[in-house]
Amino acid sequence: MSKVYDVAIIGAGVIGCAIARRLTLDGARVIVLEKAPDILDGASKANSAILHTGFDAPQGSLELACVQEGYKEYEALRGQMNLPLDRCGALVLAWTEDQEARLPILMEQAHANGVEDVAPLSRTETLALESALNSTVRASFRVPRESLIDPWSAPHAYLLQALLNGADLKRDCPVLAGQFDGRQWTLTTPRGDIQATYVINAAGLYGDKVDLILLGQSSFNIRPRKGQFVVFDKMAARLTQHILLPVPTETTKGIVVCRTIWGNLLVGPTAEEQEDRETAGLDQDTLEMLRAKGAEILPELASEEVTSLYAGLRPACEHKEYQIKTHPDTNMVTVGAIRSTGLSSALGTAAHVGRLLEGLGHQAQPIKIPDLPQMGMLAEHETRDWQRAGNQGILCHCEKVTYREAMAVLNDPLAPKSFAGFKRRTRASMGRCQGFYCGQAVQSLLDEKGLEHD
Repeated sequence: MSKVYDVAIIGAGVIGCAIARRLTLDGARVIVLEKAPDILDGASKANSAILHTGFDAPQGSLELACVQEGYKEYEALRGQMNLPLDRCGALVLAWTEDQEARLPILMEQAHANGVEDVAPLSRTETLALESALNSTVRASFRVPRESLIDPWSAPHAYLLQALLNGADLKRDCPVLAGQFDGRQWTLTTPRGDIQATYVINAAGLYGDKVDLILLGQSSFNIRPRKGQFVVFDKMAARLTQHILLPVPTETTKGIVVCRTIWGNLLVGPTAEEQEDRETAGLDQDTLEMLRAKGAEILPELASEEVTSLYAGLRPACEHKEYQIKTHPDTNMVTVGAIRSTGLSSALGTAAHVGRLLEGLGHQAQPIKIPDLPQMGMLAEHETRDWQRAGNQGILCHCEKVTYREAMAVLNDPLAPKSFAGFKRRTRASMGRCQGFYCGQAVQSLLDEKGLEHD
């Protein structure tokens, strides 16, 4: 390729998508390189879909700063891009005497982190807010601004805005090697060489591997942490209004029970370290444990039906802090080990990376009036396309996905190349029947576009 980009971003997870948006709007010529057929195919394809305030993040940490900056920016732009937000709030629940004793400490941490609207609740007050809770709960505190969002429409919106304003994307394009000549990078890929002045490593589960390829060394080692989830049918969502959080431990935030933006109820994740960076397998005993844990918290869950099961991998490493580092001698920034708070921190992380890039000497003229994409609304509590005239009928009845929504996704600049990508954009086949009824209709649509059905 003869074109020289200002910035090449390696990885199109939520972090890479947010960085692409930020740098493009700042005026950079950006290309995003993703090794998978679709964006969000790595760690970003599976999470609990919570927008965190950072109330329990390490005090003074980069993670806290990015989470809080990201939260504010999401609030500011969600109306512009038609992105959902369910500010349901969270309850941090204590079930034992030791956990109850830790609640004041966690509240002090929240106050130190600038989240000052947390409020303690007695057992009676907690049960008054959540009557379906197990009556053995001892106490809690409420975090009003913890919220639910769509974990896939947000990063799609970020990258789509970048593309609409001049960025490029190459999928099925892993970086195999790279050479820095003192002025610019030449990245070797199966789809040709890519030349760029700066490189951003946002490769998620392969962040350390990419550092090794390009720098010959890495200051961290990814240790994939698997999280398994159980998703209950939409009837179960009536059982709670809040995100129900445990008292966290040193290694994990613990198992969460909460509604989803799509009207289900989920229980998870686990925190299981493994070597495999590709496969997040499901384990029957663990899933049974999750279901039992959910019923322990909300006893009525024991009689509710499970819609689906899934698992994802988080790019944890030996360090608790985000591994975001500049390499001035090679015009490179590593954005590594962004674990469970990546969805919340993405926009803040992108702004931080933009500032780091300026420190490396990058200068550009911001776009004055950028194009704004309008995302399809999939949130259960908002007005959906099936409620509007001219939607061409229903494709997926479980999730109320219309043909108009499906065709809009298949024809936009970020059209999916896989069935998994199509599901993330539309939720077709992700409902109670898991594609049993809509499978043939979905297959026909994908056939028209030359996409394979998994």
